[in-house]
Amino acid sequence: MSKPRRAALEALLDITERGAYANLRLKEALAGLEERNARFVSAAVYTTLDHLLYLDFLIGHFAKGRLQPPIRGILRLGLAQALYMDVPERAACNESVELCKEIGKEKLAGYVNGVLRAVFRSRENLPPLPEEPVQRLSIQYSWPAWLVAEYLAQYGTAFTEALLRATPSAMILRAQWPYTAAELEEALQARGLAFTRGSLDENALRLAKGLDVAHDPLFLEGKATVQSESAMLVCRLLGPKPGMRILDACAAPGGKTAYLSHLMEGMGQIDAWDLHPHRVSLMERTFERLHVKNADPIQKDAAILDPALAEAYDAVLIDAPCSGLGVMGKPDARYAKSDAIIEGLTALQRDILNTCAAYVRPGGALIYATCTISHRENEAQIAAFLTAHGEFQPGNMEALPPSIQARAEDGMVQLFPHMDNTEGFFMARLEKRHG
Repeated sequence: MSKPRRAALEALLDITERGAYANLRLKEALAGLEERNARFVSAAVYTTLDHLLYLDFLIGHFAKGRLQPPIRGILRLGLAQALYMDVPERAACNESVELCKEIGKEKLAGYVNGVLRAVFRSRENLPPLPEEPVQRLSIQYSWPAWLVAEYLAQYGTAFTEALLRATPSAMILRAQWPYTAAELEEALQARGLAFTRGSLDENALRLAKGLDVAHDPLFLEGKATVQSESAMLVCRLLGPKPGMRILDACAAPGGKTAYLSHLMEGMGQIDAWDLHPHRVSLMERTFERLHVKNADPIQKDAAILDPALAEAYDAVLIDAPCSGLGVMGKPDARYAKSDAIIEGLTALQRDILNTCAAYVRPGGALIYATCTISHRENEAQIAAFLTAHGEFQPGNMEALPPSIQARAEDGMVQLFPHMDNTEGFFMARLEKRHG
């Protein structure tokens, strides 16, 4: 049993100690593992990351002395399995001891066993959390204290706690033109796969259970793809219609471009830009799989003005590089961010907004979106843009469901996981005045 646990430990250490992206590092770790072991490794790593600060709080209380990263990693994994994954305490201890031996830390096996057993003996009487709100919420829900403080100041305690407590939403499938949502429904029903319609977009089908989409015929044949309702909704906010010319300025890996094409029924033209060649290749593969014919993947820097494209587009979508703090399924994102990183991102977002504004024709729309909950990256960014660009005004939000429209203000709205059952997502519609 130790082989998958070693794979989990090595992946966890690369993520926590060396800054690897969890999704990419796990893809590498799972290669060659049988399905049951792969599921365990993925669950162990993500569960540990999701509760990381609370696990460290417990370790700090029960473990004395300075811990080597591999030993801290073994303790984190052992606690996560017993506290959150229904692994028996005895098994969690024994496997953690074996893992110590396997990585050449035999002398510390007894120490690891002692720390884990001390936690488990105190399970009904674990150390209390700090009373101070920022520290309490930070440890309890494993979110960085600086970010908790920012949310508390903006939203208050009850709202912040509900936000931090939110869990990832279910897998969502949608059809890709010319395949329809009705046809996708029939295909899922024929296979006995339970689903419900999305609450934000009628084309979203929310699966009751996960699906191995990478090997599913619907996915492989390009009839369906996975996409969050928030990502679908921002495409609708753009108002795509057959025959339009649209720019998706930060388009990779191409999911939103593909949905724009779907809503345009394959008619019109979409230019899909990305700065990096390997991400342009990702778009090419996405468009090929989904049979998207009216989108051109192009390597181009959206922050650098191309005068030849002035007022060339009916609508421009900026799915901006952002802190990604709204994506509940990526807990490593919140630990990797800092105040300084967000300041750098806001500067890049501002450059892209200012540049892409020139590409919108009079009467056209500029859509700005992020998958984050960050006032600096979202509301403050749009307010500054409108102050600097008198040729733009807040746009209408009629494409959104009534419940979301009611919360929209000045052409922008923030979605929250605990309120909208989707990722934390911001979108704004700005319209260029005629003349």
